[in-house]
Amino acid sequence: MNKHSILFIGLDTHKTFTEVAYIEDVRGAKPQHLGRILSNKSAFKKLVRQLQSKYPQATLHFVYEAGPCGYWIYRLLTSLHQCCYVIAPSLIPKKPGDRVKTDKRDALNLAKLLKSEDLTPIYVPEPEDEAMRDLSR
Repeated sequence: MNKHSILFIGLDTHKTFTEVAYIEDVRGAKPQHLGRILSNKSAFKKLVRQLQSKYPQATLHFVYEAGPCGYWIYRLLTSLHQCCYVIAPSLIPKKPGDRVKTDKRDALNLAKLLKSEDLTPIYVPEPEDEAMRDLSR
């Protein structure tokens, strides 16, 4: 990888675990499945450290689908000075006839779509805005 390259990381998040896949910013690169990590802060911090040590010259760009787990992953990754995008599941392009859905395939697809710039990120509310919304509910 060259000095100004980007590593696109797709996360398929769940309550207890997260599937991780990535793709390098080089022509013809294939998405790689990194594996499954626990969905906690220490596991995400370890993931960032591992990727930074493996690709020291790359900028990390994370992406995951908005879901019931909230925005704590976004806030954690941005506090670690990483780029993170949250995508609405309804805005993810799908091929007709592609009905097989697995966690690994979703993570690989997110990384690939982020690299090709086919995803539109959503606005992540500030913690105060989110608290006010929860209060009004």
